[in-house]
Amino acid sequence: MSELVDELWSRYRQRIPYLVCCRPEVMDGLSKLRTSGCKVAIVTNGTADNQLGKIQRAGLAEAVDAYALSGIEGIRKPDIGLFEVAAWRCGMSLEDGGWMIGDPPVADIGGGQAAGLRTVWIDRGTWPGQEHEADHVVTDVLQAMKILHGER
Repeated sequence: MSELVDELWSRYRQRIPYLVCCRPEVMDGLSKLRTSGCKVAIVTNGTADNQLGKIQRAGLAEAVDAYALSGIEGIRKPDIGLFEVAAWRCGMSLEDGGWMIGDPPVADIGGGQAAGLRTVWIDRGTWPGQEHEADHVVTDVLQAMKILHGER
């Protein structure tokens, strides 16, 4: 039975990058942020093959300035080290400030705040009862991008 489960899990992990896409309006929003002078990085927990596959297949590798993946760096959010890697790859430092937009309250919001970043929590109703101290709460990444544009 465990061999069947392992096989199913392996096939799922190989397939998941092909199932991920990025909405055109999100790609447009990323382009506008970068055009306005913002540096944009992806900071994500997960295995290298899975996360990198999703970033590449969704076209995000070309749409951002950098990415830092826990499976490559050996550091997981909320550890600020992963945020430091992303900032450095953007030619910046955490002391320069910035934003973290994400959905897990501890890893993304808590980690971003520990790194000295302002935060936008995307509340999709998947973390009931989790406390957070996000600067802003939205239900969609496009709303978060509007906040960043308003702060420029």
